[in-house]
Amino acid sequence: MAPDPAPEDAYTAAPFVPARGGLGVLREAAAGCRGCPLHGPATQTVFGEGDEGARVMLVGEQPGDQEDRQGRPFVGPAGHLLHKALEEAGLDPAQAYVTNAVKHFKFAQTEPGKRRIHRAPSLREMTACAPWLARELALVQPELIIILGATAGKALLGSAFRVGQVRGTVIERDIHGRPERLLPTVHPSSVLRADDRDAAYQGFLADLKTAARTLG
Repeated sequence: MAPDPAPEDAYTAAPFVPARGGLGVLREAAAGCRGCPLHGPATQTVFGEGDEGARVMLVGEQPGDQEDRQGRPFVGPAGHLLHKALEEAGLDPAQAYVTNAVKHFKFAQTEPGKRRIHRAPSLREMTACAPWLARELALVQPELIIILGATAGKALLGSAFRVGQVRGTVIERDIHGRPERLLPTVHPSSVLRADDRDAAYQGFLADLKTAARTLG
């Protein structure tokens, strides 16, 4: 009989996720996650941040270069843009919970010392990390989930998700056994890459204003 696969070969974070405890316990446990091979080259786990009683949860794709170095979500250029847009939309960033579908930075690097180039996580990697997001949702119980980009949408709503088809609209789905309201929009990094950055920002801001109106 073949031996049972090691946790990192099984592509699931489930063995590392504590059944009890709050966000602090969850964050501490996530630091030792070996649920998929992404933990190897990454500097550290980047767990979610925010109030356990937050009304809104923002879910992005994965940490970027700066997030990986600092160990905090959304602290790079895209995070600064997100913070600005939230405030302008009337959503207090300090009262939101921000996290990513995947907790380790996936990147390519041609040689040591060269720039680390972002690579999108695979469906297998997103599925492996899903138990962390499920526990975050169970603990925070947000009134609204803002989906930031296609990868986060696929992690929550399945591989058929297309952000352009539903962005800026509130949809209702059962997510990890809980009825949730979700508002998909683009990832703020796409605004930074846009040819017409101002138009892209205004579209992103309009989606966040819809979220603010939904929360009332």
